[in-house]
Amino acid sequence: MARFVYVECLVRADMDAVWEFTQRPELHRRWDLRFTEIDYLPRADGEPQRFRYAFRLLPGLVIDGSGVTAGDRCDPEQRTSALRFSSGHPLSLIRSGSGYWRYVPTNDGVRFITRYGYRPGWGEAVDLVFRPLIGWATAWSFDRLRLWLETGQTPERSLWQALAEVCLRTLTTAIAITTTPAAVACLVAAAAVLLPPLPSTPAARRCLRRPPDRQTATAPRTLMETP
Repeated sequence: MARFVYVECLVRADMDAVWEFTQRPELHRRWDLRFTEIDYLPRADGEPQRFRYAFRLLPGLVIDGSGVTAGDRCDPEQRTSALRFSSGHPLSLIRSGSGYWRYVPTNDGVRFITRYGYRPGWGEAVDLVFRPLIGWATAWSFDRLRLWLETGQTPERSLWQALAEVCLRTLTTAIAITTTPAAVACLVAAAAVLLPPLPSTPAARRCLRRPPDRQTATAPRTLMETP
């Protein structure tokens, strides 16, 4: 059975800029937490674009796969990029999948939307943990892209800022647990978890995780197949 992930983010930027930052592999891999490598492969005229992707799990251990994508930028109302992908690597938690990116112009910017389905590589039990994680990673990455386009903050700086904020919250909680009464420590721990990140720190919670309407949830037909 296929598993589906939906993420939507409003990016207050020009349509062409959003398209460029998501369609160029050298830019895409900088903001997308799910990949460390994305490369287009040579193609003949008229053929869909094939690509290779990879995630470096450890030094010397790379989980890779390949896919095919096609983009449509001619529709005056919106643009669409659809893709299929698969991995034969034994450690890959996704065996195959397909999905799309949609770029819908609004008065405030561009609704950048993705919906993709996949077949788990390690079975149903592991996917119960993996699916929320890949959904979170997608949303966090979309917000990191938004910050890059809206404020000019680079993805690398966003990552370091997010790590620093997590370390600070963890350290504050640890100090509270070791130096204050239990009730106070619980309050500090709750605040560390519940307080929203700084506006300049990427956050998955800023993105929609469910389609707001039936039309948005409908997948375009180009290249879309049941994964």
